[in-house]
Order: sequence, then C-alpha cells, then structure tokens
Amino acid sequence: MSQATPTIAVPAKAGRVSAIDFTKGTLVLIMVLYHWINYFIGVDWAYYRYLRFLTPSFILVSGFLISNVYLVKYDLAGWRLPRRLLTRGLKLLALFVVLNAARMALLAAPMAQQLSWSNLAAIFVVGNVVTMSGKVVAFYILVPISYLLIFSAGLVLPYRFFKYSYHLACLIFLLGVLVVDISGSSSYNLEFVAIGLLGVLVGFISIEKINRAVSHPYLLVASYACYTIAITLWNVPFPLLVAGAFLSIGAIYLAGLRGGDGSRARGCIVLLGRYSLFGYVAQIAILQFLSLGLRRLAQGYTLLGVSFVAAFALTIAAVEVLDRSRVKSAILDRAYKAVFA
Repeated sequence: MSQATPTIAVPAKAGRVSAIDFTKGTLVLIMVLYHWINYFIGVDWAYYRYLRFLTPSFILVSGFLISNVYLVKYDLAGWRLPRRLLTRGLKLLALFVVLNAARMALLAAPMAQQLSWSNLAAIFVVGNVVTMSGKVVAFYILVPISYLLIFSAGLVLPYRFFKYSYHLACLIFLLGVLVVDISGSSSYNLEFVAIGLLGVLVGFISIEKINRAVSHPYLLVASYACYTIAITLWNVPFPLLVAGAFLSIGAIYLAGLRGGDGSRARGCIVLLGRYSLFGYVAQIAILQFLSLGLRRLAQGYTLLGVSFVAAFALTIAAVEVLDRSRVKSAILDRAYKAVFA
C-alpha cells in the first residue's frame, strides 16, 4: 500500500480549529507507526489492512480544507484562489520529485531503471507504485494530493456559476472508480482524488453540524466494529476504504473535541497537526537513517524497541525544533513557508 501522508496547510490567517489540528496530528502519529512497520517489519506485514484508512484519511481532510477554508477565505470573483490552489499543487508535485531524486542519490539507486516509462506511468497516471520488488518511489501520496489541488483550482471558475460543480466532479470520479473496478483494474490516483472530492463535499457542511454529527460515541464504536469485521472478511475494497477514512476521522475528531486544551500531550499532537506535511517528510527521513544505522548495531527485539521509541520521539522533536526556530529566524521561517506552507 502507498505511504500515508499529511494534508495541505491551512492559511495562517484563517483561524485554526484545534480539533482539526488534533485530528491531523493523531494521523501523523499513527503514520509513524505505519512507516515504522514498513521499515522494520516489512511491507508484507499481515495486518496492514487495519492501517489502510491512513492514506484516504489524509486526502479526505485535504479536500475538506479546500472547501471549508479556501473557498470561504478567498474571493471567488478573482484569480487569487485558483492561482493559490494551482501553485500549491505544483509545489507538492515538485517536492515529490525533489525528495525522490535525493532518495535515489543517497541510496545509489539506478536512475534509468527507476525512471522507465512503465514506472513513470505507474507513479503519475495509475498510482499503483508497489511492485513485487518493493515500492518504486517514496512520498507517493504527494502526487494524488497535488492532483486534487490542481483539479480543484480548475473547478473554481465553474463553481462561481454552478454551486454543484464539485458535487458533479465527485460523481464523475466515483463512476470512474466503478468502471475501472468492473474492468478488473485499479488506480490509486483515481480513487484518492475521488476521496479527496468527497472531503470537499463534507467541507461545505458547517463545523457546527459536523460537531453534532460526530457526537455519538456509541454509534461510532459500533460502526467501527462492523467496519473492522468487514475488512477482516473482505480485505479493503474501495467502499470500505472510504468508510474507514470517515469513521477514523470521526472518532479522532470527536476525541479532539472532548479532550480539552490544557495537557502537554494534546499540545504536542496539535502542533504535529499544524506541521503535518513537514512531520510526514521528517519521519520518513528519520526512519531511513534509523533503518540504516540500527540494523548494524542491534538485532531482534532490542532493534524493534529502540527504533520504535526513537521514531516517535525524533519526529515530535523535529517538529518542535522547527516551530521554535521559525520564531527566532526570519530566514528559516521564509524557507519553511516557501516549501511547506
């Protein structure tokens, strides 16, 4: 399964919702577990299906922010909003290319083999980037998120005249997923952009109505139990992928609403949510170095225990150091905004 990843950044002046940042931060922490398993246990781990909600959850939240923040914040009559969405999408696509070029250089991977036409089609068209020999690229989830942003930029103009433009686009993408499935194929890019557009539709709902909708913990628990039984029996087809994303986000968001604002642990999680993209990139870099270094020093349960704790601790530390450094250094702050914000 492709790597999970964080959502797009919210503009600083938009007024942040703590429970949304808590949701994103919790997903980042679960993502550390996901990637740790990938690096230290293996991609063929038998229980990956129970973490499959991660990738669609991040894309769902990304779509939610497009309509709940960007379409509300910016004047629809001008070109600032589509230009911002387009720029953001292209920037994520460029970041994906740069990160993977650096990864191939560090690992001395054969460039010609990695950049074959079949691999390029798998990455940028189909999205099925896992082969029998492993993953073709890292940071893959940046690709469908960038597509979602770019496509959403193109929908801003028709949305000015037809308020159901995003609804119609979502329906077309869902029908596309159905057609591809009936043909016996699959496309992560198609599926993830469709899920992102579902998130856009959810973002049209007011926060107050969303808060009321998720405030039924017993119903959430019962629904999640049914979902868990279903994926145990049938793995994770697209409808269950969508269901898992909605249920997981709903449960985490409800915990964010009811958790209060005073604890140190909550503060760390909210901070991770604010820096979710940086946290995603940082954790993969940290796990790469841990994997290369610890395998030479330790084996067995000692390796697993040390690497597990270190992955979480170093990811949190990296985000906290960045947050404090941005306050002290205007140059670093501008650099961060140029790449991640």
